[in-house]
Amino acid sequence: MKTIRWGILGAGRIARKFASDLKLVEGAELIAVGSRSKASAEDFSKDFPVKYTHDSYQELAGNAEVDVIYIATPHNLHYENTLLCINNGKAVLCEKPFAMNARQAELMMSLAKEKKVFLMEALWTKFHPHFLKMQEMIGQGLLGEIRSVLINFGFKPTPPVPLRLFDPELGGGTVMDIGIYNVFMAMSILGMPDHVDAVMTPASTGVDEQCAILFRYHNGAMAQLFSTFSSNLATEADICGSEGRIRLTSRFYEPSSTIEFYKERADSVEVIPVHKEPGFGYQYEARHVNDCLRIGLTESPVIPFADTLLLMQTLDKIRAIAGIGYAADDAK
Repeated sequence: MKTIRWGILGAGRIARKFASDLKLVEGAELIAVGSRSKASAEDFSKDFPVKYTHDSYQELAGNAEVDVIYIATPHNLHYENTLLCINNGKAVLCEKPFAMNARQAELMMSLAKEKKVFLMEALWTKFHPHFLKMQEMIGQGLLGEIRSVLINFGFKPTPPVPLRLFDPELGGGTVMDIGIYNVFMAMSILGMPDHVDAVMTPASTGVDEQCAILFRYHNGAMAQLFSTFSSNLATEADICGSEGRIRLTSRFYEPSSTIEFYKERADSVEVIPVHKEPGFGYQYEARHVNDCLRIGLTESPVIPFADTLLLMQTLDKIRAIAGIGYAADDAK
């Protein structure tokens, strides 16, 4: 088995979680980290020893020994960081949101196709065992016809509040940070909505502190999606059909979530067993990227460009309706 040599661009909290889980992936080796400061890169390497510590993203992208780079920077940097890596011939796993808008996403995908380089959005939930089991149950018809999806995702940030949550320059706001999971989940189950409604409560910085989204479908199905930074929510997802209901319990987007199955008109609940590995849950997507690279794919069959672009276009539509804008939207 060919060892896939990884680099991580960014040295923050999510980069450390990914690095920890990469140890669980057979045939993967973390050999480099890139940060905008030498101190940050060296501090990262104390916990996750690597062969190379780069004090610039350019140096990491230019490292000839690196096969693939995981981009773990703030939202607003995903576009330029991805282009940098692809232009240096590096495969890329880019953390969500893939870009600030669909225009950026299209340019990223276009360059990847031109350079024949692998590129994928890191929507980790799509690889988690509980998500795959949920899809299997829906596909088996256990819920009947899906009529509604209800998802809440919210928390009240504790001091010191990360700048990225509310800073418009960093792509702050609930929709791009956590609401994306609500939208992704609803679209995975019901598909592209026929009608979209959205309203938000602005924070003092202008980004959305809360956002309520309603998807409507021609068959009468609906999805109600709510995200907030002003209160702590259960962070659960209910998928309701004509024959039963599935509840993904707390942290529905993480592998720690439990599947509860409620049959029609039944008071009892069946907890569906799902195998859970150690770790945070990033190892699943890393394994998939490794598999894609070993057989020479430049696009994931699980998260193809078309799905990522559709998600970004839907987020653009939601933001336009709710009045959530970023500087990147005005760029040509």
